[in-house]
Amino acid sequence: MEWTDAKRARYRPLGMFLLATLGVGAAASLFTEPNVATWYAGLVKPSFNPPNWVFAPVWTTLYVLMAVAAWRVWHKTGLRDPALYAFGAQLLLNFCWSGIFFGLHQPGFALAELLLLNLAILATLVLFWRRDPIAGMMLVPYLGWTCFAGLLNYEIWRLNT
Repeated sequence: MEWTDAKRARYRPLGMFLLATLGVGAAASLFTEPNVATWYAGLVKPSFNPPNWVFAPVWTTLYVLMAVAAWRVWHKTGLRDPALYAFGAQLLLNFCWSGIFFGLHQPGFALAELLLLNLAILATLVLFWRRDPIAGMMLVPYLGWTCFAGLLNYEIWRLNT
């Protein structure tokens, strides 16, 4: 595949979306990583809790899907579209959950925040779908995972209070 200047210019923003989403994940890991082997390891968890090694590849995949979806919407609408504002809001809430759950050790507060995050993801998914159905579909696994995370979060909160 030959890369012309036009192709490079078209895909450069994709790199920026990837950098933003993966950057949020990397920044959130600053709260997560130091607490997994210590605080989190000491919590009672439900039987359906995945092993710790599952989380990094799942989140990396989800962040890549999110970035590609946002890039697809940007390509059709430009940056000043309500769908991309919603995307930014859910990305911020995504980051905050790690800080609340792992950084502050507050599963109950994190659960409440996760409900807001899921609403923001759903709103983003709907807005993306209206602009580009493929982009909307790319957020379905993310919403599914965060709903599963909500169930885990709830059980961890319930089992440890």
